[in-house]
Amino acid sequence: MMIAITQMLNITMVIELTGLSRSTIYEMMDPKSRYHEPTFPKQVNLTTNRVAWVASEVNDWIQSRIALRDQPQENLLALT
Repeated sequence: MMIAITQMLNITMVIELTGLSRSTIYEMMDPKSRYHEPTFPKQVNLTTNRVAWVASEVNDWIQSRIALRDQPQENLLALT
C-alpha cells in the first residue's frame, strides 16, 4: 500500500526556495497590493496561528516562472 505524503513548507522554507523576502511573499498574496501575483500559491491555515504552503504548489509556481523566462519577450508582454 502506497501512502501519498503532502509536504508543507513554513515561511522560512518558502523564502529559501523562492529567493523572495517575507514581505514580498505577503505582498504577492495580498489582492489589494500592486505587487499581487494571483498565481502565487495560497497559504494553508494549520492552526489559529500557524500557516504553511503546499510544497508541490510552490515548486509548480517556481517552474512556471522558469517557463515564463524561456518564452519570447512579446508573449511576456501579453501576460501583463
